[in-house]
Amino acid sequence: MFSVALIGADGAGKTTVARHLEVRQEMPVRYLYMGVSKSSSNRMLPTTRLMLALKRAAGRDDDEGGPPNPARQARPARGWRRLLRSGKRALSLANRLAEEGYRALLATHYRRQGYIVLFDRHFYSDYYAHDIVGNGHQTRWRRIHGLFLNHFYPKPDYLILLDAPAPVLHARKGEGTVELLERRRAEYWQLREQVPYFSVVDATQPQEAVVQQVTDLIRNFQKQQREPIVGGVED
Repeated sequence: MFSVALIGADGAGKTTVARHLEVRQEMPVRYLYMGVSKSSSNRMLPTTRLMLALKRAAGRDDDEGGPPNPARQARPARGWRRLLRSGKRALSLANRLAEEGYRALLATHYRRQGYIVLFDRHFYSDYYAHDIVGNGHQTRWRRIHGLFLNHFYPKPDYLILLDAPAPVLHARKGEGTVELLERRRAEYWQLREQVPYFSVVDATQPQEAVVQQVTDLIRNFQKQQREPIVGGVED
């Protein structure tokens, strides 16, 4: 079997479509969330659960959704505060790498059981523009993370981008700004040149139409895996 990642900016309907495909059972599908939001994760390590519980106990927002803002920078720290921040970031990165590795192992396990693994988001696609490419603006922690994802982390066999204009996405979910959502859309489109199999689905269509189109794309991809052809899948 193989893996498929549904990607797209917030509001594109990735989770809704993925859950529909899982419930409909037209194909042997196992759902696995592969994004940064801990509260949205359906599988996670005990250490990640602990971090989530500590955040909630401290009254901090545990939802890390929304498009990243490249202009947002942490305030400079000095002395012991700088050491403390560096230690926290090192621990956070170590847990992130462990969490990502854990979910990759789960995906491998599901595939060996005969399932199509359906990723809701994917770490490679979500961090591609910021940690892998980064244009030289990454912190050392982001560079380490980007090297891990680019050279060691298993990528999805097939990427399906659910795409819609930024104003539509913002109206649906209200996270970030239209400008940041437009930037995020462009970042996902960059992946078209990085993977062999990439398709785009118009996410402004009615939900049932989007679900059906994604289903058809996965079925066609499955046929191509049985009878390999030259070139990638595009739509």
